[in-house]
Amino acid sequence: MELKFDEQGLIPVIVQDVKTNQVLTLAYMNQESLELTLKDRLMTFYSRSRQELWRKGETSGNYQHLVSLTADCDQDALVAKVTKDGPACHTGSESCFTEKLFGEAEQEKVQLTDLYQLIKDRKTSPKEGSYTSYLFDKGLEKILKKIGEESTEVVIGAMKKDRQETVFEAADLTYHMLVLLVEMGISVEEVQQELAKRHVVDHKVKQETLK
Repeated sequence: MELKFDEQGLIPVIVQDVKTNQVLTLAYMNQESLELTLKDRLMTFYSRSRQELWRKGETSGNYQHLVSLTADCDQDALVAKVTKDGPACHTGSESCFTEKLFGEAEQEKVQLTDLYQLIKDRKTSPKEGSYTSYLFDKGLEKILKKIGEESTEVVIGAMKKDRQETVFEAADLTYHMLVLLVEMGISVEEVQQELAKRHVVDHKVKQETLK
């Protein structure tokens, strides 16, 4: 297959998350950046404004790992599916496409693995003013204290049979649990594997301590 580069020697590439199919960004490649991407399996583009090659994640650490690359029927545009190490946009957003111009606003679905990765990024690359970075700075004791507080809030909301409050507090608890997992170096996959081993839906897996 012979790709069709434009008069500037560039071809547009749409980058998608391989897990969610979310469109992450639109960038351009020249022949050299395409060859580097295929060689190293790391997304490398050509900046039209700076007129130079740039590898996604080279400064931020948010690399994009190539999974597949497909050309359209005219061979003048590409779609790359990737796994990503962090947010795709320089603003910190998961995608560069966030400005709604038409149609009903869609609620973005948050994947626990994506949220975990974003939290992990805040630990490895602290951001001024970030609550997550603040928690990591304070350490394990502070994180555990917040988990205790949020657990109590979930109980209170449920005892009142307040559905909205319970959802709100459960989200807070889930977030703080993910912070704890990152702090302890435990992955979401490890928790999922443990749940799978237990057949937790139909079997009691933990005995109460007898006193």
